[in-house]
Formats: sequence, structure tokens, C-alpha cells
Amino acid sequence: MSVVFGGICPHPPIMVPEVGRGRDREVAGTKEALLELGRRIKQSGAETLVMITPHGTVFADGIGISDFPELKGDLGRFGAAKVQFNLPNDRDLAAEIKATATARGITVVGIDNELAGRYELSAELDHGVIAPLYFIREAGVNLPMVHVSMGMLPFPLLYSFGVAVRDAARKLDKKTVVLASGDLSHRLTADAPAGFDPAGKEFDSRIMELVGEADAEGFFGLDPGLVERAGECGLRPIIMMLGAFDGVSLESEVLSYEGPFGVGYLVAALQPGAPDERRNLEKKLFEQQREKLERQRAGESYPVQVARRVLSRYYSGQGQIRKPVDPAGAPPEFANRRAGVFVSLKKHGQLRGCIGTISPTCDNIIEEIAENAISAATRDPRFYPVEASELPELDISVDILGEPEPVQNMDELDPEKYGVIVSAGGRRGLLLPDLEGVDTVEEQVAIARQKAGISPDEPVQLERFEVIRYR
Repeated sequence: MSVVFGGICPHPPIMVPEVGRGRDREVAGTKEALLELGRRIKQSGAETLVMITPHGTVFADGIGISDFPELKGDLGRFGAAKVQFNLPNDRDLAAEIKATATARGITVVGIDNELAGRYELSAELDHGVIAPLYFIREAGVNLPMVHVSMGMLPFPLLYSFGVAVRDAARKLDKKTVVLASGDLSHRLTADAPAGFDPAGKEFDSRIMELVGEADAEGFFGLDPGLVERAGECGLRPIIMMLGAFDGVSLESEVLSYEGPFGVGYLVAALQPGAPDERRNLEKKLFEQQREKLERQRAGESYPVQVARRVLSRYYSGQGQIRKPVDPAGAPPEFANRRAGVFVSLKKHGQLRGCIGTISPTCDNIIEEIAENAISAATRDPRFYPVEASELPELDISVDILGEPEPVQNMDELDPEKYGVIVSAGGRRGLLLPDLEGVDTVEEQVAIARQKAGISPDEPVQLERFEVIRYR
């Protein structure tokens, strides 16, 4: 046996009568649909439940699975502490999911009491689980559960995690239901929690269309701008859930949709059928990713090619390569010049390492790139060292710094055009220009101060510099 049923569940706490205190009647359609979903789960003969939530412990570069002996939680945050759950944790299935997903190259973190205590993570079930489970339990479903928190990973990896759930359930011969908890747009009306954006209704309509047609591939064609403007929290859990039905026919039914509080609440039921080769989407997604990487590699600049070649040779056991290429055959602007260089490594859009030199330390720019590429991968104290298996997934950029020049005040800075160096008492902090999330001079200088250990009110000397960024 494997995954026998799936569903999409919204999670507004207000729909729980003990929280809503009468206002839950405004989402009567959602409540009834969740009861119907619970009845179908019961009819499926399921032995365990995997629930994917956007409101657990969410990692930027991995997926969290609760590894507590029991799964406990309540709605005390919403004034209903008596609404409690204490469920058996299906740790056998959780462990098998973790092992299977890890073998696919997906980082999965088991969150246990030790880890939760060390990093002050929540050990409680979140409302993304409790609110819909309230009605599913009302329908007579009482099953062990695996509690999964979505990750901020690329969509193909999230989908592949769902495939790992299916394979784990199949290996353990366990009838499993996979539920995606998530609300759609939070911007449907002027009084919505996140304000109004017309993209909200467009997004919700498109999601209902894709779900109704069981069109898993269509989720990967969604306009990122539309998704961002919609202000949703359910897209990633839905994609993860859909992966559990890779390679089989799928019947999908929208049981209800409403948005009385400016947030879209969708309830849907998914019933798998016979194997269907046309729905082997995971293989297609990874083939597309491979082709994309090949195109990117073919278009990489010379400095990035040097950095990638150095890392490849380093991780193949040849050690640190100070002279990665013959300078005689290299472009003279790199072989015959000296400059400070920063090498930045990103994985799935997230920084994975960044190390550089303000002033040159090597004989030429090529050697400077080599030194800093290895340092970015192995010596950035903010991250664990890069592993060899990660190399194909790394996006590399190389910044070659111009000469710093002093400035008298912050009016002469521009975070898009200039990097900044702040100095005080022998301490120096540098921030590169044109960084995502750094939009103002004040933010740029504050971060540079922080990196140097310089307090906000301490006098500093300011310098600015330009860079040439190679990708």
C-alpha cells in the first residue's frame, strides 16, 4: 500500500466554534467541507496521516519533521486552550520519509526535544494543523500522524519530497493520507489582513482551476509575481502534497471555496487511481532543471568559470589551487591586474557562503578568485562548509572591487551603485552594493557596522567603492 488519499485544508482558527464564538458561521461552507473530507479519509481505510503545514518550524534550506514521542498542541493563542490534541507520532514513517528524502538530496531536519530546546523552536502543533484537524476528528478520524513543516526550497524539490513520502509509505506498506494545510490569497478585500491586491482573486481562481483539473504540472508555470502579490501561505504545502501522487492518475474535487474575511479558504479532495506514465512529473522536472543548469553553465563569465573550476578541483582531492589556470592563456584584465575580490555562493536562492578581500593579497585577480572561492565554501563562519554533493547546485558570483575612496557623509552613498566600508578603531566592515533586501543607505551602513562590531552611535570613517559583478 501507499498513499490512498489526499486533501487541501484551510486553517483559519476562527472556524473553530470555541474560537469563533458565532463568527464561525461565516465559514459554514468550509466547516462542512472539512467534515466531508474527514468522512472520506475515514472511508479510505487510512492507517496514518501526513500533514504538511506552513506554520511550523520553517527552514530556508530544508524541511522539518517533528520527532517528538507525541504530537501535542492547543488553540490557547486564540483563546481556546481547551481545544487540545495529543496524537501518536508515527515515528517509523517519519524516519523513513526523512531517509528517503535525504537520499534524493533534500535536507530534512528531525525536530526533537533536544533540538527544540537548543534553538528555542516550538514543540507544539501549530494552528495550521489543529484548526482543520478539529473537523477531521469530528468526522471520526483518529490516526497517528507525521507533522511536516514546509521548506522554502525550489518547487521541484518540494514536489520531490512528496514523492519521498509516497515511497516511504509504500516501503512500509502503510495506507497513508497526505494533507496540505494552507490558505490561499490573504489579499482578497480591502479589509483583508494583508490589504487588497487584485492579484489575490486571480491567484485563487487559477489555483482552483489547477486543483480541479488535478494539473500538478501547471503549478510550476505560475507567475512568481502573481504568487508574491497574492500573499498566500498554501502553495508550497500543496505542491509537496501533489508529489505524493506522482505517476498515478488523480481525481480531484473542490469541495468548497470562500473568502469572507479577505482570505481564500479552499477545501479539496484527491483520490489516486491507476499508474499513469504521463503523470511522471518528477522525472520531467529534474530533466528541465538539468537543462537549465547546463544553459547557465554555458553562459558563465570567465571569473565564475575560474571559481567553479577551483572548487571542483578542491573537492576532487587536489587541495587548494593557488594557480588554477596558466596566466599566459588568461585574459590580461585578470592575469595582469591585482584587486580585492569577493566570491559569493548561493544555493536555491539562499546565501551559502561569501568571503572576500578588500585589498589584493595575491599576485593577480585569478589567484585572488581561487583563494576566496575556497574560503567562501569552507571558511564562512555563518555556514557549515559546503559539501561536494552541493557543487552542481551552487550559483556563483564574483565581485571585483574598485579602489575605495573616502566620503564625508552618507549623502554620497548609494546602496545600488556603491559598496561601503565603515572603519573605527582598527575595525572594518564591508558590504557589497546591489544586495537583495538592502534598499537604503541607512540599512547598508547599519549592516556594515554590525559586521565590524561597531555600535550604532560610534563615530566611523566611511569609504565607498564600485564593483564589477560577474555571474
